[in-house]
Amino acid sequence: MATRKHAIGFNRRTNPIVWLVVIICTILAVAVTITGLVVFVGYEVIKPRVPSIGVIYANLDKFDYSQAGQLTTMVTIVLRFENHNVKAHATFYDASFILGFHGTEVASLAADQFDVSKNSSVDYKYPVESTPVPLGPGEQEYVESSMKQGTIIFELKGNARTRWRIAPIGSVKFGLHLNCELHFSTKNGTYTSKYCRSKV
Repeated sequence: MATRKHAIGFNRRTNPIVWLVVIICTILAVAVTITGLVVFVGYEVIKPRVPSIGVIYANLDKFDYSQAGQLTTMVTIVLRFENHNVKAHATFYDASFILGFHGTEVASLAADQFDVSKNSSVDYKYPVESTPVPLGPGEQEYVESSMKQGTIIFELKGNARTRWRIAPIGSVKFGLHLNCELHFSTKNGTYTSKYCRSKV
């Protein structure tokens, strides 16, 4: 006698809320993927060099060192703010730098927010004159040694921020860091350093 097999079926329907959640998650995943591809392709097509800041000229106009251990200086510094992007203007802001001598702050340099055109640059000239700066024994020895060697070294350190507006990427921001040694001849104050440029 043949045995009859009965098929047991389940007629359960998926809740519409579950389908809605699945659809929303799928749309979000696709949107994130497309956005990532647009940003990547856009940047790869443009591939701009990051904006930069550099010391293109400097001169030691005055360097007075008294027997009382006080230093008075006057330095002219020209900073070049460069935008190598041929597609977009660059905005530089929060630019602030410190001129130091052997670890002692001599003067501060700053610039208000400004724009640099596509594939262009702007030069800022800073005539820096310090008030008399008292030097400690170690710094006094450093001055005397530098005078004998014929080279005076200052430090210029600071930061600035810059941003582009690039479609379809949007706003691209960078932080720039400048850390330069400025070498001057004690004979005539000539700037003898190589070109110093900021780093991201």
